[in-house]
Amino acid sequence: MNIAQHNRKAWDKKVDESAVYTRAVSKEMIQKSRNGEWEITVTTGKPVPRNWFPNSLKGKKILCLASGGGQQGPVLAAAGATVTVTDLSKKQLEKDEFVANRDGLTLNTVQGDMTDLSVFDDEVFDIVVHPVANLFVENISPVWKEASRVLKNKGILISGFANPLLFIFDDEEDRKGNLVVKNSIPSSSFDHLTEDEIREYINAKHTIEFGHTLEDQIQGQVDAGFVIAGLYEDDFGGSRPLDKYIKSFIATKAVKWNID
Repeated sequence: MNIAQHNRKAWDKKVDESAVYTRAVSKEMIQKSRNGEWEITVTTGKPVPRNWFPNSLKGKKILCLASGGGQQGPVLAAAGATVTVTDLSKKQLEKDEFVANRDGLTLNTVQGDMTDLSVFDDEVFDIVVHPVANLFVENISPVWKEASRVLKNKGILISGFANPLLFIFDDEEDRKGNLVVKNSIPSSSFDHLTEDEIREYINAKHTIEFGHTLEDQIQGQVDAGFVIAGLYEDDFGGSRPLDKYIKSFIATKAVKWNID
């Protein structure tokens, strides 16, 4: 099956259901961003440190990668950056367009797959912002390689991703408050499902998700030409059982570094 096509429809459905990562930022937040009081997240709740960004975003070209939903892109545009938002889901991109129209912002939206950025030339962006999203693709190496390709030398990649421990537990039991180890890493949403259960899963338009190794997440960036320059952890804010024991998400700042 075409996983990207399925996940596109699944995210359109999430927009219709007003899921948390589809809710656009407020008019008040955009005004604060214009006044220099801005912040974004690439995980769940913890803001990206301001010192991960240049002192000023004016004139900086930023690609918000797999980042629709009217959240990161409009804030960065209001802070002075030239912003392009790309996402698989047209309805997610419409959230960014809504904020731009509501608040008089200029930003560009491009529907597309995070693993194929061929619509963009080499070395055109100063910063790539990539919130938790690569769990929706089976192979994340192309994501890192494409981010590196479109970034200028010494450009910055700020990305959020899931700690693989999040995926080793039985999801149904987890939602009941029980941590029951069931899956190995790497993993997919279809592990341990029968053919009938897979068909039911697909028909319900649930997102198909993949648990990636830390090696693929972090060394994958290094292999794509990045140097890791910062890291922090985040969780669900206490709403999931795992929060009592370990952080479920990681954010990294990486710098593209051509040594030729």
